[in-house]
Amino acid sequence: MTIVGVPAGWPASEEEARAVQDELRGRVVLGQPGPPPGTGRVTGVDVAYDDELDLVAAAAVVLDAATLDVVAEATAVGRVSFPYVPGLLAFRELPTVSAVLDRLPCPPGLVVCDGYGLAHPRRFGLASHLGVLTDLPAIGVAKNPFTFTYDEPAPARGSSAPLLAGAEEVGRALRTRDGVKPVFVSVGHRVSLAGALAHTLALTPRFRLPETTRRADALCRQALREAARGRPGAPTRPDGTPSAPPPPGR
Repeated sequence: MTIVGVPAGWPASEEEARAVQDELRGRVVLGQPGPPPGTGRVTGVDVAYDDELDLVAAAAVVLDAATLDVVAEATAVGRVSFPYVPGLLAFRELPTVSAVLDRLPCPPGLVVCDGYGLAHPRRFGLASHLGVLTDLPAIGVAKNPFTFTYDEPAPARGSSAPLLAGAEEVGRALRTRDGVKPVFVSVGHRVSLAGALAHTLALTPRFRLPETTRRADALCRQALREAARGRPGAPTRPDGTPSAPPPPGR
């Protein structure tokens, strides 16, 4: 098993990481509509952690956007590349996520992150950071609203309400199933908010979470279990899952 290392010069402190965010945030492209929903390819990326073993597993699953059939998938396992600091979680996983995208046999198309884009305290979550580094269109679809507020959308699928930082709209709370808790959608890079919402609905024909997220989540957890079992004395729970849970959204 090849372990992805931490790149030379990677930020080692909160101050350094915030400086990188400040530098790259100005490169986010907000004026493009992005690819039409239901066309081309769409790729989900997700990660799982074992902090006791200092490992992070990343998965990328490419779907045909029209049929949601799997086109390709890849995994990578790397070293956790930054301490756990809310708002800086992208720095823990980007080297491994970048490596897994490089292992795909085809272009990923739109990238859907299990986390945040502009809906981030510094307006530069994983979807924005990854989008800028790769110049791929990217959106964030998170399970919770992080530190932001919102009014409940109407109960019907497709209803949405602004996700707010004070008076600033940073994303949308989107109902993907009738009467089910919304997901929280934000722009990452080279996609409009309207496009991000449309893509999210196209990716949720049956469940609350996008198919990209569901499939990448299962794949990265499998990769982490296999990596942990390959390490002598690797601690796991009785059900075989890694001892340390992944952190919340990115």
